[in-house]
Amino acid sequence: MHIAGAVRVVVSAAACGVLLTTLTSCGDGNDPQKDGADSSTAAEGGRSKAPTTDLKRIPDVGDRLRSKIPAESRQVVAVYGEGKNSPDSTVVLYTKSGSTWDRKAAWKGHNGKKGWTTDHHEDDKRSPVGVFTLSDAAGVLPDPGARLPYTQTASIQAPHYWAKAAWHDFDYVIAIDYNRVKGTPPNDPTRPQGQSKGGSIWLHMDHGSGTSACVSVSKQAMEHILRTLDPKQHPVIVMGDRADLRA
Repeated sequence: MHIAGAVRVVVSAAACGVLLTTLTSCGDGNDPQKDGADSSTAAEGGRSKAPTTDLKRIPDVGDRLRSKIPAESRQVVAVYGEGKNSPDSTVVLYTKSGSTWDRKAAWKGHNGKKGWTTDHHEDDKRSPVGVFTLSDAAGVLPDPGARLPYTQTASIQAPHYWAKAAWHDFDYVIAIDYNRVKGTPPNDPTRPQGQSKGGSIWLHMDHGSGTSACVSVSKQAMEHILRTLDPKQHPVIVMGDRADLRA
């Protein structure tokens, strides 16, 4: 992890799928979500009484995406989008013990304000469907006890010409390894697949509405996830609308 590289990242680095130098925000300016608390009844597939322990596989994730989860991964953040064109989602944390999975926590969340896509491009306002590793974290706030390499930096702070509801979006972030270089701070602007494929897709704090392409959850959820994800467990995120996830 090139922690020292954080000081070389300029304030105009990409954030949440758009450049901080643009007028585009991660949200649409709606009021922030008021509850923001862990959802003890939220469940994969919308089933509040679904089994939560000794699961043979991640629920409602079909063979296509399940085959892309690395065999060594023992921590999965699953993002169940409510619909192809919906900004609403449920975020569930699973951990593997032996050969089975346990659901550890679930939260209300948001994704791209226009929903999901299997062919993400810059500024399409849709989150990319897929399986991505989780390697690097950062935030405006001090390290809350993250196990992933964490860079505290003011360079990712949301500008105050954005809607006030979004000012704290990047207090905590985890880079989703889509079109980025692992081992660099989340706001490193390098995009191996090119600028047109978008980038800087993050898991970050929620402001109560859809994002430009990121996934967002409450501050409490971010703290819990940061303190739980362990590089030694090879964490990944599996994300998409329910139909694509089941395919």
